[in-house]
Amino acid sequence: MRVLLWHGYLLGGTGSNVYTRALAREWSLAGHDVTVVCQERHPERYDLGGARVVVPALPGGLLPVFVLDRYEGLEARLLVDFSPSECEAYVAANAAVLQELGPADLVFANHVVLGAPVGAASGIRYRVKAHGSELEYAMRGRPDLARWGAETLAGAEVVYAGSEHIRGVLEEVAGHVDRVEIVPPGVDVDEFRPEPRDEALAALLEEARADPPNPRSGDERQPDEGNTGRFEQFFAEERPTVVYFGKLLENKGVHVLLEALAGLDARAVVVGFGDYRAQLEALAPPGTLFTGALEHRHLRHLLPLCDVAVVPSIFPEAFGMVAAEAAAAGVLPVVSAHSGLAEVAAGIGEEIGPEAAALVSFPVGDSAALRERLAAILALPVERRRALGLAARRAVADHWSWGVVAARLLA
Repeated sequence: MRVLLWHGYLLGGTGSNVYTRALAREWSLAGHDVTVVCQERHPERYDLGGARVVVPALPGGLLPVFVLDRYEGLEARLLVDFSPSECEAYVAANAAVLQELGPADLVFANHVVLGAPVGAASGIRYRVKAHGSELEYAMRGRPDLARWGAETLAGAEVVYAGSEHIRGVLEEVAGHVDRVEIVPPGVDVDEFRPEPRDEALAALLEEARADPPNPRSGDERQPDEGNTGRFEQFFAEERPTVVYFGKLLENKGVHVLLEALAGLDARAVVVGFGDYRAQLEALAPPGTLFTGALEHRHLRHLLPLCDVAVVPSIFPEAFGMVAAEAAAAGVLPVVSAHSGLAEVAAGIGEEIGPEAAALVSFPVGDSAALRERLAAILALPVERRRALGLAARRAVADHWSWGVVAARLLA
């Protein structure tokens, strides 16, 4: 099959970016002809399985986003601040590139807006993946964007939602949508796997040494300068370690985790970038390690060095991909009990048993409850904790491996 995989952003750093590059790789390795149409300036940094990347020129260099970040060579502006004519120009420019790349069997477009309008304007058979960020940050409260999304979804062959939560939000924001299928995001269970501590630390240090220069940690999308030495010093001592990885935004609830660490015999590693980092560093207990952005090549070795992963979001999540990645590495995740995160916790809970299942989620924003969950998990014998982690990994392999997910999306 010849597939044009449209994504308006990059191929690393956020959930939908990782999702896009994973699909490109899986579909390419499965024998499909895949072209990724996105704004990634450095595709050579990623294993795309042979898929090629095409970068459309954007009118005025304007990129519509849901959360403000910095993008090389572009002016990022919130989609809700785009005028109708600017939206239409953006859609037309991207659709023209898809038409030039045609003919194709399918356009697979990410995000209801502006992915569905781009897919519709291409004139090619198209499917749309709703990621959730556009629903909450752009379409909710904006009848014009909600209407445009609904109108263009009507022409899609299939609309994919990553969880029942997102299906509900889609119906709530855009009105009734036909042909919606639930297909969760995936995890590379060959990449994320348990690893002996010594091997994991050696590999993490090797990856950190290979990081590109980042003077004074000026590029927030790259790992912090000097991570090699910090990792070596931090992990020289074996202590109970909690990890968070994701965006550093207030909605991600990292402050809840930092509050929960008070009085707990544990330290934290905080991975990611975002405009809330300075506030989090001010809140963090002594000894907390902030790393900046890390890629999967780092995380696959960092996770086995940690005892628990926490996903403390206070805002709805389409799916708990980071929780599933941690579980694939044999690390028990603890997540906020809401939205797509609750669905991941439920899937893992079925495999680890009811007693342990009570430990993998906590009420939203409740740092005291999170502290209790962490204390209980860290108090378990090491062998028991390891067994629970392996059980959680089995749940991921059964439900959320990329091979299973990618095949379902082209069925």
